[in-house]
Amino acid sequence: MKLFFCFLMCLLFSATASTQQKVGTPSIQNSSINDTVAALIEEGDNYATKTFEDQKALDTFLKALKLDNNNYEILWRISRSYVTIAQHLPSITDEQKTKQLEVYQQGLDYANRAVKANPNGSEGYTRRAIANGRVALFKGVWDSIDIVKQVKADCEKAIQLDSNNATPYYVLARAHAKLCEKPKFIRWPLGLAWANLDTAAANYEKAIARRPNFIMFRLDAARTYVELEEYQKAKHHLYAITSLPTEDEDDPQYRKEASDLLEEIKNK
Repeated sequence: MKLFFCFLMCLLFSATASTQQKVGTPSIQNSSINDTVAALIEEGDNYATKTFEDQKALDTFLKALKLDNNNYEILWRISRSYVTIAQHLPSITDEQKTKQLEVYQQGLDYANRAVKANPNGSEGYTRRAIANGRVALFKGVWDSIDIVKQVKADCEKAIQLDSNNATPYYVLARAHAKLCEKPKFIRWPLGLAWANLDTAAANYEKAIARRPNFIMFRLDAARTYVELEEYQKAKHHLYAITSLPTEDEDDPQYRKEASDLLEEIKNK
């Protein structure tokens, strides 16, 4: 009888241990996957923001997405990569232009997925605003009025969710500045009378306050101040650019443009 009782206890212990091991295994696996995903995101960010290897960044983020296919942090970064790649594609022939638009659209698709994955994430709306803005510029702003309105709405939502996020202030400023290329009486019937250069300048300053070393923000702010004939404010940002570090792959070009603009307004 004692032998039988011991036998039953051994079976029970074995079954319990086996169950505990099976229950614990997924947690270990999930932890390993999360660590791998985090490492891939870090690697992709290094390619995207340090070495400016855009295709490697995209490939790395897509690899991470295979491990976690609804990860918000991966999705908005993929959108960023597609848009950056599209910006640097040749766009001379019709075939090249079609390809560029397709890549912008891929960026928009992933931004939409990011917003869906995390409706309370500022960066998803920011990336959607950027992708939509690029599509609007590609197609022509005045043929993309609904897209422009969506850009404004997404920027405002992104700012509401994270007032320290510099980029949506910049994108919103760009929208104001671009629309002001047309007189207000033309924009009014289209529902675009809200755009004005003073608001553009104010939003540029908010972006700069949050990311003071980003050359593109200061260059576009200076351009708006030139339009407003506020040359000292324009010069302030253009002089600042000369000592700023490289944070974007296009910074060498932006520095040249800043230098040219400074030369143009030096006596004003």
